[in-house]
Amino acid sequence: MAGLYIHVPFCSKRCLYCDFVSNTDMRYKEPYVAALIQEMALRAPYLSGEPIETIYFGGGTPSQLSASDFRTLFEVIQKHFTLMPEMEITLEANPDDLSASYIQCLRTLPFNRLSMGIQSFHDDDLRLLNRRHTAAQAIEAVDRCQQAGLTNLSIDLIYGLPSQTKTAWEDNLAQALALQVPHLSAYHLTYEEGTALYRLLEEGKVQPVEEEVSLSLFNTLIDQLAEAGYQHYEISNFAKPGFYSRHNSSYWIGKSYLGLGPSAHSYNGREREWNVASLPIYIKGIERGEPQLEREELDLPTRYNDFVITRLRTQWGIACDELVSTFGEKWLSYCLQQAQRSLQQGLLTHEEGRLRLSRRGLFLSDGVMSDLLWV
Repeated sequence: MAGLYIHVPFCSKRCLYCDFVSNTDMRYKEPYVAALIQEMALRAPYLSGEPIETIYFGGGTPSQLSASDFRTLFEVIQKHFTLMPEMEITLEANPDDLSASYIQCLRTLPFNRLSMGIQSFHDDDLRLLNRRHTAAQAIEAVDRCQQAGLTNLSIDLIYGLPSQTKTAWEDNLAQALALQVPHLSAYHLTYEEGTALYRLLEEGKVQPVEEEVSLSLFNTLIDQLAEAGYQHYEISNFAKPGFYSRHNSSYWIGKSYLGLGPSAHSYNGREREWNVASLPIYIKGIERGEPQLEREELDLPTRYNDFVITRLRTQWGIACDELVSTFGEKWLSYCLQQAQRSLQQGLLTHEEGRLRLSRRGLFLSDGVMSDLLWV
């Protein structure tokens, strides 16, 4: 079974930190939807007939599309793909798009999960990040969704903002928990080259938080959500039992997925493909029947490295028997040998046939993973 990801590259304005492909020119919307329809027909064979069990509309801001746009896309999806019953179908949305009328439109569509980009419940943070909603609008949007029966909600938060204190972060988490959403994703602010935030960093107008502060904020996140009954099932993701993101989990356990739209990535176990990161070039290529994409054939070392990186991000870790059955005994021996330093430092555990990141290892995960990779 496989996943389908659809990238919607529209935003009414750019967030300070964002390096995803997005466009504020809505004149491209109709050509983009037409290109998506054509791309489905062109690229559906990539999954070799595997049934689709999850669909995820990400962005950008997918809630910039209308109910009519979504109806058209779902009709085409049904035409080109085999769909499993009891699918998870997720829409990413901005709080200020989720008016009562828009939510009612969503109730007429197959969506059964919403992921809401809130980022902070402090208006000063939202202004810094150039978000277009307020804290009050975010709280009201969650309430409207819940009242309308859209209760399978996830919210995104960002921590590690310049000058952020532990008290401010605790206030954010307290407000998030008060909303009683079943899923929460929390990401440390990163300074991606080419973003407006990175330019401010270069100009000395913002300073990253110190590492000790970052660690304190991360530990606070883990402790407060665990106390509230959330399971920390992936480095940045927390869920009440039964509410894991099935789509995102498929990335971490190696399932196939097809990505549609500009910059979207695809994977089928043998190769990776990714579309051009330009909306106009993407549209022109699809119109010619020649998708503008790059492809990478995955050799055995690359597949092993992918396996290590994705599995180790999760609470399940690396199952040694799965590693052997997929790659062979030699690769397990190599992995365990490379893991010795992290095991000795208490960054990894090796129990019940699984290598897992320890609590301290979660914060240093990039270095731990790097040690296990084939180079």
